[in-house]
Amino acid sequence: MLTKISGEVELLQRHLSVMRAVAQHGPIGIMKLTEELSQPQHRIRYSLRVLEQMQYIKATPSGAVATQKAFEMLNNFDHDLDILIQNLSSLHQENKTIKS
Repeated sequence: MLTKISGEVELLQRHLSVMRAVAQHGPIGIMKLTEELSQPQHRIRYSLRVLEQMQYIKATPSGAVATQKAFEMLNNFDHDLDILIQNLSSLHQENKTIKS
């Protein structure tokens, strides 16, 4: 069960790296992103496609640019992540209680 979550976290890390790079350097093309993030082109392309479908980035003739939705998500990320960490910590504590 946790293996799937681990894979999702790795994918989230890559998507966030791409989104941050687009937000910082946009408009930016796939070749520059590949170079900037030291990731294979097919992975960057996939992340761009997912982020575009979620409306976090927009394709332009000059390259990808971040949308307002992306900037809002990045601004709220620490808070949202803190909530997730609290939930995971509760799960961890519950499991420790059961084992005792």
